[in-house]
Amino acid sequence: MQTRWGLIAAIWFAGLCAAGQFAKVGVILDLMRPVWPGAGSWLGLVVSVVGLVGIVFGTSAGIAVARLGPRRMILWALAAGSLLSLIEVLLPPLPLMIALRAAEGFSHLAIVVAGPVLIAQASNPKDQPIAMTLWSTFFAVAFSGMAFLGRPLVVARGPEVLFGVHAAAMALAFALMWRMLPRDAVPQVILARGSLLARHLAIYASPRIGAPAMGFVFYTMMFVALITIVPGLLDPKWQEVVATTLPLASIALSLTLGVRLTRRLGAVATVQIGLGLAGLAVVAFALTGGVGLAAVLASLAISGGLGLVQGGSFAAISQLNSGAGERAEAAGAIAQLGNVGTTIGTPVLLALTDRWGQAAILWFALPLCLGGIAVHHWLGMRRRHELG
Repeated sequence: MQTRWGLIAAIWFAGLCAAGQFAKVGVILDLMRPVWPGAGSWLGLVVSVVGLVGIVFGTSAGIAVARLGPRRMILWALAAGSLLSLIEVLLPPLPLMIALRAAEGFSHLAIVVAGPVLIAQASNPKDQPIAMTLWSTFFAVAFSGMAFLGRPLVVARGPEVLFGVHAAAMALAFALMWRMLPRDAVPQVILARGSLLARHLAIYASPRIGAPAMGFVFYTMMFVALITIVPGLLDPKWQEVVATTLPLASIALSLTLGVRLTRRLGAVATVQIGLGLAGLAVVAFALTGGVGLAAVLASLAISGGLGLVQGGSFAAISQLNSGAGERAEAAGAIAQLGNVGTTIGTPVLLALTDRWGQAAILWFALPLCLGGIAVHHWLGMRRRHELG
């Protein structure tokens, strides 16, 4: 079959819109304080409630996408997301805004679970590594773009304008999906019957369905925490440059070396290599003491290594699972454990650096790198044992 790059680009754009559901508030949170004066720590829920939905319902979303079909789910999610953003233009009272953001969490989940399934279906096996790696960049690209374009827009015109732009972008993504996705794209799959809990346990017990998520959680615990905290540990003259380039280094290495490694060695090996490179870079960063150009280069190398993990984890969804139902469940598990890692990582690293300073980066990240390599090695042994 011919790879449908136009459709893949449209699905990736839908992923950008889903990541924008986080980024449109995350990058301007400090600018939102005047909207709800006196909100205090409750303001943080405007960001975190989207991720909390993913923690609770991520794998359930994978099961729902498998049963209802990804085309139907992504269309409903984009339509709902556009409507919710449009309501947020009104900047309602904080309790209502938090409720709207929780509803956005369900929209976000459906898009990020259906997206990998649809991309795998739209690409031939030879092109799947680059297609899935491209998909994996949507989160970092959305945050970078929102920081460059969205934040200045809010400073000039207010947050309601940004929410309106996001609503329009999601409406455009809906129109593209409605027009470009064939109605028989990855039809719904009849899964084995059983309780929801039993299905969850089966997903994480499987060395194929659960494997991408089991490695991805180590990445998410590190990536957001490191790009948030590491720049502040460097010389002041480097902080702004590093804060801007860390996500870009991850994207660049993922789309170049990551694609080549995934095609040649496989997705799981790429994840392990990325974790190994990140671990070596963490050691190098510790040896620099966070001082000078060497520390800057080491921090970029950490981000680059983690970029291989990012792309390889999403590519593993299709490499390890041939059926649409299994791919949807694997994507749901990635969404769930990814949100777990993102939620836990930053506060843990912040607490460690408050106590031990720059040295905490080594004690935080190196065990996670080694743990991710070990978990994938164990799961690989289980898959080989299944094959006899």
